[in-house]
Amino acid sequence: MTGAEALALTMIVGFIVLVFTGYPIAWILGGLAIVFTALAIIFEVDFAIPTSVDWFYTSMTVDRIWDVMENWVMVALPMFIFMGVLLDRSGIARSLLTGFARLLGPVRGGLAITVTIIGVLLAASTGIIGASVVLLGLLGLPVMLENRYDKHLASGTVCAVGTLGILIPPSIMLVVMADRMAMSVGDLFLGALFPGMLLGGLYIVYLLGVGWLKPDNAPAVPSEPMDLRAAWELFLAVVPAALLILAVLGSIFFGLATPTEAAGVGAAGALLLAAVKGSLNRKVMAEVVEETSRTTAFIFAAILGAVCFTLVLRGLGGDELIERALLGLPFGPTGIVICILIATFLLGFFLDWLELTLIILPLVGPVVAALEFDPVWFTVMFAVCLQTSFLTPPVGGALFYLRGIAPPGVDLEVIYKGVVPFIVIQLVGLAIIFNWEALATWLPAQAYGFR
Repeated sequence: MTGAEALALTMIVGFIVLVFTGYPIAWILGGLAIVFTALAIIFEVDFAIPTSVDWFYTSMTVDRIWDVMENWVMVALPMFIFMGVLLDRSGIARSLLTGFARLLGPVRGGLAITVTIIGVLLAASTGIIGASVVLLGLLGLPVMLENRYDKHLASGTVCAVGTLGILIPPSIMLVVMADRMAMSVGDLFLGALFPGMLLGGLYIVYLLGVGWLKPDNAPAVPSEPMDLRAAWELFLAVVPAALLILAVLGSIFFGLATPTEAAGVGAAGALLLAAVKGSLNRKVMAEVVEETSRTTAFIFAAILGAVCFTLVLRGLGGDELIERALLGLPFGPTGIVICILIATFLLGFFLDWLELTLIILPLVGPVVAALEFDPVWFTVMFAVCLQTSFLTPPVGGALFYLRGIAPPGVDLEVIYKGVVPFIVIQLVGLAIIFNWEALATWLPAQAYGFR
């Protein structure tokens, strides 16, 4: 290992350590880039340790930042965030809960399945984890507990289903991943659709199994039988969300719009739905715009910090060091991919999806490309691993979102135990995607036939 590579390794370790300080990720990434640029210059001047990093090299940072801000794909990010936040205020989820609860209540586990179906619809129309978990927690968790559901099962269902928004398109994480991997956002959206639905289906199978094997944990709930009026109300609740999903994903699939243009369609559709439901007013718009601006600024600041960090890291030879380490593992290509996924899963216990996407994914991406694996397939599996990071303690975001609004008796210990079966289910889903590559690659390939 050269002196420059030793600096690169120290830079990576420093990043992992500083994440635990609680400082904003953008400042950590940008600050490390500045510090290690200075160290590289000092080492070369004073200790004759050659590196590629100098003050002229750092001027490229400005060009990289400009490229990020000029990237037309990233325009989709604030529009998808706007769409998700506005739909969170529209009241669609409450109408869906009432209708599906009446339809599925008499089924053992039916209320939990109702929460899962609503979560899938929210995931395909909002894509914001915090909003989905809080909304499902406020609407679904009290109803399940009132009907004698096991509190571990109820809390685990809300947390797990709420995280589907990070995988099922349109997902802001997939937009960032596509940018970091220089991939088509449309291909990644279509590639993640079936795996996301697969996870939702596995959750439903598990909940049906619990209702059958342990009926006391997920009892049937007596309700009025479905009639034409109730069916019509459910239809009216489902149609707006379904039309919005079709407008966004369908326009991409059939080549009618780019992902950026589809994001504009989604934002306009959310405005229309909110207006039709009578929930669009000045106060709501002010809250939505403020939340959209805050979330967008946070993500873009982290991206700009990551641009500086990765530029310096590559100048020190960090990417080559990681590539040699991975390719030097005593496994075949498949074994190397498995090691990357295991490491990503374990890092998810301590790092957030944004850090893993901005730092780890660009470093392992070239290795996967060198092994000639399909980039959409690998990136979707990486996304599934990151989905588990919202459920794994000690820093799982979904756990704390739910704890913040959970009723008395549902503490962190209950939530931790409740998410364990769903983490196992996600790993089973990951294994299925790993062994059945067409789940992630078939739909993007078919889309080319329509364009």
